[in-house]
Amino acid sequence: MLIDTHAHINFPDFEEDRTEIIRDCLNKDIWMINVGTNYQSSAEVVALSGLSPFGVYAAVGIHPENLDQEYFNSEQYERLIFSEQGEKNKKIVALGEIGLDYWRKPKTKKQAAAFKERQKNLFLEQLAFALSLDLPVIIHCRKAHQDLLAILEAFKSNGSFQGVIHCFTGDWSVAQRYLAMGFYLGFNGIIFKMGLGETIRKMPLDRMLVETDCPFLIPPQAEQDDKEKRNDPRYLKYIVETIAAERKAKFETIAGITTNNAKTLFKLAK
Repeated sequence: MLIDTHAHINFPDFEEDRTEIIRDCLNKDIWMINVGTNYQSSAEVVALSGLSPFGVYAAVGIHPENLDQEYFNSEQYERLIFSEQGEKNKKIVALGEIGLDYWRKPKTKKQAAAFKERQKNLFLEQLAFALSLDLPVIIHCRKAHQDLLAILEAFKSNGSFQGVIHCFTGDWSVAQRYLAMGFYLGFNGIIFKMGLGETIRKMPLDRMLVETDCPFLIPPQAEQDDKEKRNDPRYLKYIVETIAAERKAKFETIAGITTNNAKTLFKLAK
């Protein structure tokens, strides 16, 4: 069994065969968490989670790149998460993806500073919301590890919360700081583009998660078989194989441990 802890099957890339892919994944014992990036996509992944009584889950939240399109409305998200009777939708297992992304920041120092500040405020709002609902967080970070670490290390004093640093891209020293706060690290096809071997070898396995971030970051092993060059949860096996080789472990060992980790963090049950 495998669990893709970060997928975007709701994206238009899967418009023609979305249901078939989900069905095939479940037949192959591959579960998935589809992750929202704004309110509309969050509503989409919640709807997708209803396609099966198990194996398809949702995370809701606003990606930092969508900062200019909408603000975080906690009441709106509460209506998405809870029924009119006040019952929480058990298929919504996290708040995400949220975080910081400095990849496309403005050129002037003044504009860049304001841009970063707005992202931090949005992130803090969503962190507080997750904490109030006892939901783990799925955190996006690009070119912003130092600011993210500072926020998380300060915020931890407000209460205990858990989550995953999705698509981890830092070095071992950065990884150690996240791990010290109790976070999990998520690995996907970025491991074929960046030198993450040291972290993969040294980190405790009980804090490791695997993901695809599909339709992005298709593993090179899958490109020859996929004419559209589109990633999907069925290619998660290549991430597990690569981690197993790096750790000199069996595929079944890494698959089993990361599956149990996902079930623990996101409270998944069949």
